[in-house]
Amino acid sequence: MSSADLIRAAGVVGAGGAGFPAHVKAASRAEIVVANGAECEPLMHKDAELMAHHADRVVAGLLAAMESCGAREGIIGVKAKHAAAVAKLTQATAGTPARVHILGDFYPTGDEFVLVYETTGRLIPPGGIPLQVGVVVQNVETLFNISGALHGEPVIRKFVTVAGAVARPHTAVVPVGITVGELIELAGGPTAAEVSVLVGGAMMGFVTRDLGERVTKTTGGLIVLPAEHPLIRRKERPEPAMHRIGKSACDQCTHCTELCPRFLLGYDVQPHKVMRSLVFSLQGQDFWSQYGLLCCECSLCTLYACPEELYPREACLQSKRRGREKGLSWPGKGTASGTDQVTPHPLQSSRRVPLPQLVRRLGLSQYDVPAPLLDREWLPPRVELPLKQHIGVPAEPVVHVGERVAAGDLVAEIPDGKLGARIHASISGVVTATEPRLVLEAREHETR
Repeated sequence: MSSADLIRAAGVVGAGGAGFPAHVKAASRAEIVVANGAECEPLMHKDAELMAHHADRVVAGLLAAMESCGAREGIIGVKAKHAAAVAKLTQATAGTPARVHILGDFYPTGDEFVLVYETTGRLIPPGGIPLQVGVVVQNVETLFNISGALHGEPVIRKFVTVAGAVARPHTAVVPVGITVGELIELAGGPTAAEVSVLVGGAMMGFVTRDLGERVTKTTGGLIVLPAEHPLIRRKERPEPAMHRIGKSACDQCTHCTELCPRFLLGYDVQPHKVMRSLVFSLQGQDFWSQYGLLCCECSLCTLYACPEELYPREACLQSKRRGREKGLSWPGKGTASGTDQVTPHPLQSSRRVPLPQLVRRLGLSQYDVPAPLLDREWLPPRVELPLKQHIGVPAEPVVHVGERVAAGDLVAEIPDGKLGARIHASISGVVTATEPRLVLEAREHETR
């Protein structure tokens, strides 16, 4: 079997959050493979811990991805502050066509457009993908899983950071399908009477108070916060209220645009103009909405740049959603100059937002502590496996209720001719449901 076939068989997807099936990228042709170890979300540590403890396996996955794509060069983007990871990766890449590239500690370093520019100097075309400039980007955990796939290991576990208002912040390797509540229990429990959880990160994650929420192949981490924390209150505000406030209060100061990472790279993303769409309808609404179509959804405009604490990112999301519903496409001018020639802003490097400064602005400084990797195996009594943990269509169950499976067994397959990813049992046990999620109940002696 080819590397791409082995990666497909193992159900590897983008572990950084996007969930794109990795076998598709592995089957492409590229000059450079960039490993994304930027990990720019505040309080997140899982990639740094993974690189520090498993550098050899990350590099093995990178070299395999390079060979599969026919790439001549591999670059691992990692921040200087992760000294242990830098040292291990430098040692692991010695004598190979891969190298370590030191990144600055700013947000959002991990955005594909920013990362490709920082590591290669290449600018992805407006609305395009890295492959158009000869680059494939893979998260470092994805590469870890690719290395395993080459030895027949399916993706059944996830590296996850648990941070915030918990007794023992940590990073753990846990079976896919366990609950948020179980992860918090593993961290010694919450330190606040009532908490909410940011799943995926402070900037791009979503809020839940449901401790039964399940960990998937793309879950990067949890931030547990007191339920009344200002960041939670901001994110829990209903979308209509966000737009109503923006409609009445935006004074077009342009701060959101001036600090937008895509705008600073030269793309025509102008959130302050998208805010104008909130007061228009029909033709005017569509006109102003176009300035949000290339938004990377990083939340910097909403949670950092706006002096009035408005919601330009959410206005951009509405514009992108409206564009999909109406079948609108980018009108042809990809940059602020009205052409498709992307040229970074003269102040691009000086307007980067330092991560410590962002942490302070979010009110998270007291929680900005290490989250070391736990040396402990966690086997829950029950897991629920969503059939769609990836970009594409849901996987289709290939097991039946009452069937016994072992950890690593295939339980859901990619539909013929569709984009998707396989799903494997993350624990040994009995199948108790296949729809809408595949549920496995472990035998009593198999949990601990």
